Amino acid sequence: MAQLKIEKVLNNNVLIAEHPSYGEVVLIGKGIGFNRKHGDLIEKDSAEKLFVLKNEKEQQNYLKLLPFIDNDFLEVIIASIELIKQRTNSMLNEHIHVALTDHLMFALTRASQGMEMKNPFLVETKALYRHEYEVAKEVVQLIKDNTGISFPIGEVGFIALHIHSAITNKDLSDVNQHSQLVSRLVDMVEEQLELVIDKEGIDYMRLVRHLRFAIERVVNGEKVDEPEKISSLLKDEYPICYNLSWKLIKVMQQTLKLKVFDAEAVYLTMHLQRLQKKYK
Repeated sequence: MAQLKIEKVLNNNVLIAEHPSYGEVVLIGKGIGFNRKHGDLIEKDSAEKLFVLKNEKEQQNYLKLLPFIDNDFLEVIIASIELIKQRTNSMLNEHIHVALTDHLMFALTRASQGMEMKNPFLVETKALYRHEYEVAKEVVQLIKDNTGISFPIGEVGFIALHIHSAITNKDLSDVNQHSQLVSRLVDMVEEQLELVIDKEGIDYMRLVRHLRFAIERVVNGEKVDEPEKISSLLKDEYPICYNLSWKLIKVMQQTLKLKVFDAEAVYLTMHLQRLQKKYK
């Protein structure tokens, strides 16, 4: 399938074309609409930086955004998504074109007016999704280089969540919920064990990762084997950490509305005990 027939040129960067398999598709790419007209054929393979929106709902939502976006802004947003695609080396969920375009459009407006949207989960996001966070930093730099607009650091976190959502095919609301849940669980650990964990340190990273993987196991229904007899041993030996691990699990169950297997308490207790020992 080498060529697509252009139905309509919407602007320099967006076309509507006829695709032999998907019917009408939206083609997005920097400068692909320049000097093109209805009826022209476009080589799909020649344009590496070409995104094809096949899903009808995503097409409609994307087209609704276009009238509100300055063409220069749109070009840098397209370049940003291309950068994300390259850096993550993955097939991004089509929804990123709508979700991230929408987000960046408002972020650019906010930043150019000197407004800042606080990101309460920035630290958790950085620890949970380190690679996505680094890519998001590059996106923010690309935007600054092209528009002169500097984003506040909180935006790196928001963009990282969009990237994670697109490469894992997870709904952004789920990704947000998991970040918020991890944040709440970490607060509980600090409060109950009466310690303050260095948010830039390895202990924080390990705790957040442990909680993240526990949440993912729960969501995927993966059962972890419980080492026999160890549960009662931990309960007697480390009652504070054991009780705390069950409190954390209750919060997980209430938030995710899913069952958490008992074995998670064993592994969590051991993790908390190591943490407590290090800080006391």
